Amino acid sequence: MSVAPNGSISPPQERLVSLDAYRGFIMLMLVSEAFNLSATAGHFAGNRFWDFIDYQFSHAAWTGCSFWDLIQPSFTFMVGVAMPYSYANRRARGESRGKTIAHVIKRSLILIFLGIFLRSMGRSQTYFTFEDVLTQIGLGYAFVYLVLGKPFRVQIAALVVILVGYWLVFALYPLPAPDFDYKSVGVGEDSKLFTGFFAHWNKNTNPAHAFDVWFLNLFPRESPFLYNGGGYQTLSFIPSMGTMVFGILAGELLRKPREHGEKFRKLVLWGISCVVLGYLLHLSVCPSVKRIWTPSWTVFSAGWTFLMLAGFYWVCDLKGYRKWTVPLLVFGMNSIFMYCTGPFRRFIEANLKTHFGQDLFSGAWGPTFESVTVTAIIGLIGYWMYRRKIFIRI
Repeated sequence: MSVAPNGSISPPQERLVSLDAYRGFIMLMLVSEAFNLSATAGHFAGNRFWDFIDYQFSHAAWTGCSFWDLIQPSFTFMVGVAMPYSYANRRARGESRGKTIAHVIKRSLILIFLGIFLRSMGRSQTYFTFEDVLTQIGLGYAFVYLVLGKPFRVQIAALVVILVGYWLVFALYPLPAPDFDYKSVGVGEDSKLFTGFFAHWNKNTNPAHAFDVWFLNLFPRESPFLYNGGGYQTLSFIPSMGTMVFGILAGELLRKPREHGEKFRKLVLWGISCVVLGYLLHLSVCPSVKRIWTPSWTVFSAGWTFLMLAGFYWVCDLKGYRKWTVPLLVFGMNSIFMYCTGPFRRFIEANLKTHFGQDLFSGAWGPTFESVTVTAIIGLIGYWMYRRKIFIRI
């Protein structure tokens, strides 16, 4: 039950199947590592089709966008979409504001520590790194909660402040000297560097990198932190809060008592607008770089997440085609469990090879066959949990 603005009691809303299906699709891609299609594509180098597959299921080297680059924005966006539903249910149960805030802080801390824990597995000591998906969400979650339920104009203003403020930090940071040794920060000779104003967003010569050189060395480490090889940075959680705010906008739209078709059209309109605006920002304001979550990337990737959510919403909630989503719901409704299956995945791989031969997954299609097999086993475990309504929550 929930309380409407006029004081009347309204029944709880039906669970949004499209969100669970979308989340399940993203989790399936993560658990399967996109079915190792990129590794299989490596056996067919030079083939235009497989080169396309390889690009789409790998991260762009720096600027640009592939399908695989949209996995983390989708995960982050869906956290925002779910927030209006989650906290509306808490209010409907009569939970006090103080208890809700305590829950928000607890969830943030658990996400941060879980991300660090997963990155530390197999190491000799705790590996303090903060660019993991869960850690990035945890760092920004409590701040994003502050705009939940606020007027639309306030949420847009917060979004603008986040993105413009982060842009200014990079734009005002001094560029390295002309004789700077880029190899000292992990930038190889084959790496493409921006010139002119866009050079403020080059790999490991930006303020977020400088922050990490200071911040990460405050923790005990196996060796001093010098740079992140992929260019990923702790402070990327700040613009990624913008991605969660976009998600909140979508979630609050879907909760409103409007006709399904109107909601779908608005999601599509927002999606197309963000893709176009993000691309224009990429051409004029700052490059679109997923690894450091530039403002242009935040807007551009949000456009695609709006469109993907709109697609699932059209199929599942507008047209009512839901039976096919069960495999996705298995992954989507237990997303935390699925995200933590990495070590278990390696255990399954090792034991399959032990019992069926080390060359079980050899050959060009071996990587994909291995991924399909292991993912199916994890999916069966997830289905057992789904049937028994065992869901890991934070």
